[in-house]
Amino acid sequence: MSTLFDLSFLVTVPFWALMIFAPTWRWTRTIIASPWIVLPALVIWAIVTIPVLGTLVRLVLSPSLDAMITAAAHPAVLTALWAQIIAWDLFLGRWVYLDSRERDIHPVLMGPLLVGTILLSPIVFPVYLLVREVARRSTD
Repeated sequence: MSTLFDLSFLVTVPFWALMIFAPTWRWTRTIIASPWIVLPALVIWAIVTIPVLGTLVRLVLSPSLDAMITAAAHPAVLTALWAQIIAWDLFLGRWVYLDSRERDIHPVLMGPLLVGTILLSPIVFPVYLLVREVARRSTD
């Protein structure tokens, strides 16, 4: 399970690397434009979810903190949750990258924001929305 846990992030690294280190390379936009880039992490999610599907369905249908704590002690459940978070962060980062390219927001500014999206997307996403608004106002 540890290998799948680690792999769920590692399969996203090439896409993050393209967005952060090669944002203006013509192939980056082509590759990142596909929403299918999240598929490798979702495949890992599916592999680890199948054996614990009942537990996850119960968590979704009747969520509680105690149930989450208990379920998270199971390596497959925690790995599934991690893979889902990783896939979501990549999907969100993909949107941020594509939006920033359309708005011509400088890659030097976007690199740290994309790294922040990997680490703390709930904080960095609103920051990007502010950057986006400032960029919009400066072009009006």
